Amino acid sequence: MAEPQSLVRLDAYRKAPAPDVEFGPTWWDRHGSIPKADDAESVPTSREEGPDTVRLRQVKANGATLTAGEDVDLEAAVEEDKSSSAPAGFKEWSTAYVLRLALFDMLVGAMAVAIPSLNSNRLGPQEPLIVTMSLLGAIVWPATVAGSRGYDRRRIGFGSDEVRSILRAAMGLVLVGAFWAGLFGAETFLKLAVVATPFAAVMSLGVRFLAHQQLHRRQRTGANVRRVVVVGGWAAAKHLRERLDAEPAGGMKIVGACIPTRDIVYASELGMPVLGSLGDAAHVVKEFNCDAVAVTSDDTTRHGYLRRLSWSLEGAGVEMFVDPGLVEVAGPRMHIRPHVGLPLLHIEEPHFTGWRRICKRATDIVMTIVGLIVISPLLALIAVAIKLQDGGPVIFRQTRIGRNGEPFTMFKFRSMVVDAEARWEGLIHSNEGHGALFKLARDPRVTRLGHFLREFSLDELPQLFNVLRGNMSLVGPRPHLEHEIAAMHSDAVRRSLVTPGLTGLWQISGRSDLSGEDSLRLDLRYVENWSFTLDLLILWKTFFAVLTRRGAH
Repeated sequence: MAEPQSLVRLDAYRKAPAPDVEFGPTWWDRHGSIPKADDAESVPTSREEGPDTVRLRQVKANGATLTAGEDVDLEAAVEEDKSSSAPAGFKEWSTAYVLRLALFDMLVGAMAVAIPSLNSNRLGPQEPLIVTMSLLGAIVWPATVAGSRGYDRRRIGFGSDEVRSILRAAMGLVLVGAFWAGLFGAETFLKLAVVATPFAAVMSLGVRFLAHQQLHRRQRTGANVRRVVVVGGWAAAKHLRERLDAEPAGGMKIVGACIPTRDIVYASELGMPVLGSLGDAAHVVKEFNCDAVAVTSDDTTRHGYLRRLSWSLEGAGVEMFVDPGLVEVAGPRMHIRPHVGLPLLHIEEPHFTGWRRICKRATDIVMTIVGLIVISPLLALIAVAIKLQDGGPVIFRQTRIGRNGEPFTMFKFRSMVVDAEARWEGLIHSNEGHGALFKLARDPRVTRLGHFLREFSLDELPQLFNVLRGNMSLVGPRPHLEHEIAAMHSDAVRRSLVTPGLTGLWQISGRSDLSGEDSLRLDLRYVENWSFTLDLLILWKTFFAVLTRRGAH
């Protein structure tokens, strides 16, 4: 069997004649190695091994051919990567971000008290009292949010943590306000607390949504990110890099990796620079100005390695993330619980039945009835417009697969010509969809009115009647056709554990622009991590996703 190319190049490098010019000092020569860990795999076994290993890593990472005399160029590549850090580190930009949120919350708190006070019969004429109470609102509301960890820099950009903080702050403030108002018999202040707090919560959520949108736009361009070094075996490190790179708005910029010395031969397959061995992680974090360390869940990082790594990072202000190796399982289902001195990760079963499902169903019914009453004039207007267009049927009915694999009839406003189904076979060769999904960005069967309805997802509105019938929920996985499900991966069967939804993670993440794999991944993420807070967050983001028309075909 031929020797790996990396080892051949390293051997050639060691045996090459001395160059005419003297090499400059290597990275390890300039900075020295960090103290060795207890296990031999953690650090290079000798100073002699170190420089060759670093040169090899940099060559493999940058795709060059290792020959004598190239050491200075390789070192320049390392320094160039170090100097490419963002203008402001995580601590600086995250602190500024949190301070802006706090200032907006102060304004929101003052407005939430002032507006209902001015309309109060008892407080209206008392302007000095209103000013005093507004100032109090500007202090109490941000303080309550802070008490709910709403300004924790470590939570910036992670899921719905900030939303939960605002909701906890609102509920806590209402309860405390009701308690003191009842204790002192201040009915006016009780009404003020009940009215002002929801107003403040909605405004603060709106501010955070806009702040998130701006933050994610900047993060897609490489600004306002956490600089991360990945630590672990090469295969696990590569998989973690691919998952982080798949979501550029996640705010993680991978600087490089620290892998075991035995994995150096696979350096070219990582897709990122290799900056050191496992024992070099703390030193690399300092040298490359990293904000976080992402540790993989493989054998190389076990047997006390995490403990020693956490010790070496103490006082550096660096976060440590550990990949548990559980794809799409997160949030309230995971808990760290000690057992006979061992910190064990406890994974709860997903909840598909019981009182949670009853609450979800009750919420669907109430919100759908209210929604239908509000938009009934719009529904009537669309129905008349479709009928006048070509005299065909207003509603398009199609059989989809629902919960537990049960078929049901899904309703939509007809957006295509009357004989669209008959024309389908002639368009299969032009399919732009992913997998078994049929999509055409410019489907000739779609009418002019249909284009408008689809652009703003108005054709989906009749599915509210499916929600009332119990075939669908407001939030859930997208209901698919039978032949589409038959062509999906076997994991797709878990989608049927919950009721399909009118909107979902797929709706707020790109809709028709998503690949089949991404759509399935998002559906499974919802199934595994469903919560009432997640549903509210998806409903909130759906409104803006529809307005931006992203992925609407």
